[in-house]
Amino acid sequence: MKPARSFASDNNAGIHPDVLQAVARANTGHAVGYGDDPHTRRAVAKFKQHFGADAEVFIVFNGTAANCLSLKALTESFHAVICTDAAHIHTDECGAPEKFTGCKLVLIDAPDGKLTVESVSHAYHGIGDQHHVQPKVISITQATELGTVYEPKEIRDLARFAHDRDMFLHMDGARIANAAVSLGLNLRQATRDLGVDVLSFGGTKNGAMGAEAVVFFDKTLATDFLYMRKQGMQLASKMRFISAQLEALLSDGLWKKNAQHANRMAALLKKEVGRISGVKVVYSVEANGVFAQIPRRAIAKLQKRYFFYVWSEEESVVRWMCSFDTTEADVRRFAGFVAETVKG
Repeated sequence: MKPARSFASDNNAGIHPDVLQAVARANTGHAVGYGDDPHTRRAVAKFKQHFGADAEVFIVFNGTAANCLSLKALTESFHAVICTDAAHIHTDECGAPEKFTGCKLVLIDAPDGKLTVESVSHAYHGIGDQHHVQPKVISITQATELGTVYEPKEIRDLARFAHDRDMFLHMDGARIANAAVSLGLNLRQATRDLGVDVLSFGGTKNGAMGAEAVVFFDKTLATDFLYMRKQGMQLASKMRFISAQLEALLSDGLWKKNAQHANRMAALLKKEVGRISGVKVVYSVEANGVFAQIPRRAIAKLQKRYFFYVWSEEESVVRWMCSFDTTEADVRRFAGFVAETVKG
């Protein structure tokens, strides 16, 4: 029998009980739709507590849309968005950013998943030339697609590079909670205080059932965003049920507890599989993901019991993600099966 919990994605985890209870509490009587309800007002107030009273917050229900809408608000169709070649906006959003914004994604090779000022500078050219797209946004993912985490100075440097050139810094924060606790920072310190202009805030991977937000740290960038959200089909009619989730995550440190636990389980998984001959952890484990190179022959057998993704078929690298509900017993049982299978 397959285990109840796998290591494929934190998207596959269930809903945190406190979040589910918050949805149940919101399910009382009628409330005005489309965000004009007390639950949404309270959720927005929570965001402002964390990010600043002048932050502009727009609740959405899909991470791809949060990214696309964020980028749309910052660009014209002749602009370019600079990102890594592993960025979610490039690899896993079915061309939606290009379709929705009309912009070209300029890809940078990033072996550790992180952009640098040096690497970005190579893509900053053709300025003022009508034959070339014009770089307008640097988009980073925190934590990265490779499970690594940008250090504060790295983000500050990228923000300075962008702002000195009339560009913006966008952060795909699908796992911003995991990154913030890894760095020992609060949410504002990990984003706004480092120079991020717009944040795609992720709740789904941290215990929600489908709750994200776009957070602007400069109100002028959000002037027409109400209409963009509607055109982007992200204006939820029963928004109170999404807002209640985000309010719960941002209350009583739940976002932090969930992320700390997931990160801790990833560290334990790294330790356990690191003892296995034939298994090599290939990237630094800095958030809640472990990337390991394992014998190719073992992958199919492992996947018969545990669902997870192959990151690189060519290099036989797999990705194992931990979640807020991953237990130590889950990790040790899985590591034991990996050891048995690899030895096999």
